[in-house]
Amino acid sequence: MFQKVVPVNKDRHAKKKVKDISSFAFASKFHIAYVTMQEFARAASIFPIVFLEDKEKDEFRPVVLLGINAGENLFVDPAGKWQASYVPAIIRRYPFALTPSGKDGQYVVCIDEESPLVSDTEGSPLFDDNGEPTQVIDNVKLYLAELQQMDALTSDFSKFLSEHNMFTPLNMRVRDNDKVKNISGCYVINEERLNNLSDDRFLEIKNKRFLPAIYAHLISLAQTERLVKLQDEKSSAK
Repeated sequence: MFQKVVPVNKDRHAKKKVKDISSFAFASKFHIAYVTMQEFARAASIFPIVFLEDKEKDEFRPVVLLGINAGENLFVDPAGKWQASYVPAIIRRYPFALTPSGKDGQYVVCIDEESPLVSDTEGSPLFDDNGEPTQVIDNVKLYLAELQQMDALTSDFSKFLSEHNMFTPLNMRVRDNDKVKNISGCYVINEERLNNLSDDRFLEIKNKRFLPAIYAHLISLAQTERLVKLQDEKSSAK
C-alpha cells in the first residue's frame, strides 16, 4: 500500500494536493489489514479478526482477513469500490502515516508521495500560499494521533493476552474453488482457557475493559464463511 513514505515538509510539499479516496484500488492486493481493538465491534460483523505474531518485536497484532489468498482483497471490486459497510482505519488514513521521530514518544506525519491520491493539480492543498499548513494537515494530525493512542491500547491488550497464554494457533480448513485450503499462521483466543480463568483474572480483564474486544473477536471467526462465499462468487464470475 505504501511505496514512498516521507515526512510532510512545507518546502517539499508546498504545491502538493491530496484527493479524497474515490477508489480503493490501492488496497486491492492486501488480504489482511491491521485493526485496533476499538474497531473490533464494527469489524466483527464483516471480517474474521485474528492475531499475527511479530517475532522480531515479540508481540501479537490483530488483523482482519480480507481474503483467503495472499495478494487478493475480496472486498475491493474491479472498479475499486469497497464492498462492505466498514473500512479499517489503517486503510482510511491512506496516504498518510505516522512514523517515530527518533525522540522518545514523538512521531512525524508522513505521506506516500507515490500514491495516486497525491497530486499537483487536483484535491485539497496541504499548505496555503504563505506556506502554512491547511486544515487538511490539522485534521490528519488529529486523526493519526487518535489512531496512535488506540494502537498503544491495542498493544497493551495483545500483550496481556500473550502474557497469560490466551492465544492458540488457528488451523482452519476452507473450500477454495474445488480444493481445500488450510488457513494457518494466525492465532485466536482460546475460548476454553477464557472460560477456565479464575474469578480474579476474569475480573481483571473486565476492569481493563478487554471483554468487548475478546467476545467480538470470537464472534468474528464465523465470518470466515463470508470469505469463502466471496471467493466462490469471484471464481464463478471469471
